Amino acid sequence: MKKINKLVMGLLAGSILLTSCNDFGDLNTDPNRPSNPLTSGLLTGAQRSVSSVVGDATSVLYAQQLSEKQYTEASRYQTIYFNFNDFYSGPLMNLQRIIELNTNEETKGDVLSSGSNENQIAVARILKAYFFATLTDRWGELPYTEALKGELDFSPAYDSQEFIYTDLLKELKEAAAQIDPGTAAVEGDLLFDGNMESWRRFANSLRMILALRISDVSPQAAQTNFTEAYSGGILLTDFMYPYLGEANNQNPWYGRYLTRVDYAISDTMHDYMKPLNDPRLEVYADTTASGKGIVPMPYGISNAEAGSITNADVSYLGMAMREQGAELPILTTAQLEFSLAEAALKGWISESAEDHYLKAIESSFRQYGVYTQAGFDAFVAQPDVAWSDAAGIEKIGYQKWVALFLQGFEAWAEWRRLDYPALAPATAALNSSKEIPVRQAYPTTERDINTDNYLEAVSRQGEDGLDTKLWWDVK
Repeated sequence: MKKINKLVMGLLAGSILLTSCNDFGDLNTDPNRPSNPLTSGLLTGAQRSVSSVVGDATSVLYAQQLSEKQYTEASRYQTIYFNFNDFYSGPLMNLQRIIELNTNEETKGDVLSSGSNENQIAVARILKAYFFATLTDRWGELPYTEALKGELDFSPAYDSQEFIYTDLLKELKEAAAQIDPGTAAVEGDLLFDGNMESWRRFANSLRMILALRISDVSPQAAQTNFTEAYSGGILLTDFMYPYLGEANNQNPWYGRYLTRVDYAISDTMHDYMKPLNDPRLEVYADTTASGKGIVPMPYGISNAEAGSITNADVSYLGMAMREQGAELPILTTAQLEFSLAEAALKGWISESAEDHYLKAIESSFRQYGVYTQAGFDAFVAQPDVAWSDAAGIEKIGYQKWVALFLQGFEAWAEWRRLDYPALAPATAALNSSKEIPVRQAYPTTERDINTDNYLEAVSRQGEDGLDTKLWWDVK
């Protein structure tokens, strides 16, 4: 109830802030110094957009964790151009405004009701890094240093992905250090409820994830950032997005199933998990209505072929994952343990890669409520799961893919980086190359409105399509 009230009040506050001038006119108002800027409402609004990351469907289909039952175009890579404008005009602009209001000497005193200036700035920087990391892992080069300036710059230049990653790692390091637990915590925070230590640990955890992502192209910077972040303290519990049992903040998978039943466990994932007797499969997928147990849906087939399969004979996304108030993961301890296993394998940390690998699987089992000591011991003893230094990256790649279920953007990024699991393209692929996408193309508005900067980015990065590899994807 506390989070519900904070969410509602935050949104109402933001609404009041945006409409106050229309209601009361400009009488006694300094347009350059708002009398009551409610940055808590801006923060709540930005955090609501985290749902569009953790609840994304297309990336889950790219990672072949699910298949479509009725309309299979997304899993056959029909869409080429994807829109990033809503991120810039929505959460990123909100977060930039928080930073500006807490930095400007004329306004920083007015926003203290939403937390200390330093803590508000730090949280906004961390969330900006989170969103920009997701965006650059989708598109590569992006408007970054010249972005978020509003009417001062409607045609921002693009920065290279290498520059963006370097700056994101710097931002996370500085933001973690900027947090001051001795001053007022942030208000309007539906993710950590103002727990500044959790924000610091999230910044370090995200920095570890991003450092590992660039390990093939910038190994020294990757190692330095990873070990610094790890030594600073990371999350010890799963970080989940708190959906509610009401329509304004409901689980997006619940909303999708209100209109049509169209997402089932893929044969790719099922056929890996089933022979291993993986107990998570019974959480990931429901049994069929026809009573045939868990039956997967073939991945990437044509609409006609999909339509020939009876709805009652396939297993849809597990009900526990798509209840109206079911939480979805933002970043999990399993994800971090797999990262530590890889770091140990690389020699970055003097710890056991096998121990972290096993802890990662255990954490995933516990996350989905299927852990028993006997069941876990039997699972990890199987040859296809048991640790091997020689096959460490492959072991991590497969088990991490399973553990990242519904964390589509992260699962897709790690598949591109590690090249595990071995995924075959959709059998009825609609894109020209017939290959699994390794990026998404820029929105057509950039080509048409920000033409010169768009063309410069394309000339550096490569063709604006689904097949151009990103800077960090070198394998």
